[in-house]
Amino acid sequence: MQRFMITDTSDVVRKVGKRILSELDFLVSEAGDAREALMRCQAEMPDYLLVDAGMEGALELIACIRAMPDGKDVKIYYCVIEADLRKLMAGKRAGATDFLLKPFDRKILTAIFGNRAAAA
Repeated sequence: MQRFMITDTSDVVRKVGKRILSELDFLVSEAGDAREALMRCQAEMPDYLLVDAGMEGALELIACIRAMPDGKDVKIYYCVIEADLRKLMAGKRAGATDFLLKPFDRKILTAIFGNRAAAA
C-alpha cells in the first residue's frame, strides 16, 4: 500500500483529504505544520506528499525533503488556492513535482490519484 501524507494547517482539509485518499487505498498520515511533517518524513518517507502553500515553512519543507536520502522519489504536490505564477514557480524551484488547486474534493483527488494507488 502506498503512503500519502497531507500537510496542512487546516484540520478540515486534512480530515477530508484523508477520508478520500484512504478510500482510494492509500495509507494516509497527517501533519499540521512543516516541523511535524519533516519529523514524520524522517521516520517514514511517504510516496506522495501534499504541502499547503499557505503554511509557514512550506517551501523549506519541500527543499528539506528533497535533500533527504529517499526524498528524491517522493511526489510532492504544492497546494495553492489560486494559479499565481510566482507562487507556482517558487514551489517548483523548491522541488515540487506538481501543483494542486485548493479546495480539492473527491472528484479531483480521484482523477489525480485514483489509478496510482492501485498501480503500486
